[in-house]
Amino acid sequence: MPHDEPALGPDHRLALVVNPVKVDVGLLRSTVTTAESEHGWAPSAWFETDATDDGRGAARAARASGADVVLVAGGDGTLRIVAEELRGSGVAVALLPAGTGNLYARNLRIPLNDVRAAVRAAFTGTDRQVDVALAELTGADGTVARHAFLVMAGIGLDANMAANTSPRLKKRFGWVAYSDPIIRSVIGNRQIAVRYRLDDAPARTMQAHTVIVGNCGTLTAGVLLLPDARPDDGVLDAVAFQPKRAIGWSGVGYGLSLNRFFHRTRFGRLLAWLLPTSKTLRYTSARSFDLELDAPEQLQLDGDPFGTVTAARITVDHDGLTIRVA
Repeated sequence: MPHDEPALGPDHRLALVVNPVKVDVGLLRSTVTTAESEHGWAPSAWFETDATDDGRGAARAARASGADVVLVAGGDGTLRIVAEELRGSGVAVALLPAGTGNLYARNLRIPLNDVRAAVRAAFTGTDRQVDVALAELTGADGTVARHAFLVMAGIGLDANMAANTSPRLKKRFGWVAYSDPIIRSVIGNRQIAVRYRLDDAPARTMQAHTVIVGNCGTLTAGVLLLPDARPDDGVLDAVAFQPKRAIGWSGVGYGLSLNRFFHRTRFGRLLAWLLPTSKTLRYTSARSFDLELDAPEQLQLDGDPFGTVTAARITVDHDGLTIRVA
């Protein structure tokens, strides 16, 4: 996809959606003011999130401001909401990743917590079209909610981690805070009955501990979960964890630890072709996934819990969002 150069001049304007808890607002303001003067842009519009607004109000205000680009200063949750509001608008989104996981920025190799690099990209970067995943979720009471996400949707282990890990521990210890729910989930090894359909194929059934559908493939600490996932290829990738008894988790760990070697090196790809297909990590891809569950299960989108669902339809909006990168 070709990249477009951003326009310069006094008729152009930046808007910012800022989580002030995550960002040095003083440094950000001074850096933006300097860039406005340097490039001749109009004064920027600032919109902060707060305890009463998860960022949706700020994102809508930023879109309504008429800005050419919206700089999102916060974590994956704030970015997800901005993407949901700006999808299809043509307004470019720049990132100042400042959360706990910052998985989308990691997958796009955008520097973390670098105010000057983020502002420079917002004013002088190039535009890239990326996909947005759309989730239509059916709750236990039959209500249907629709949300967008950029990284991954998950049922099972990662959804339970998102729902049951203390925000205080996540802030203090980062991804290490997930160790307790991971251990509990592995020991329990509870399997979920899932009926699923890929695109227009016939419906099938499976038992799985965890099902993850993703637009990106890399997790925190560089773990490559979905080796073939790309944020702009027009398809979604999925993996089902299917360990047989607790001992089967050794196969999950083995597979995840070697994914990068198997898929990022020539010898690794050859070795993966020669070795038997894993029976504990089952991969697939499609443009749409329809999932039905026998009982309500926790679901997460981009690391945030979205309660329990009995069904989910996940599709992809190809080139649905414009991202401005350095």
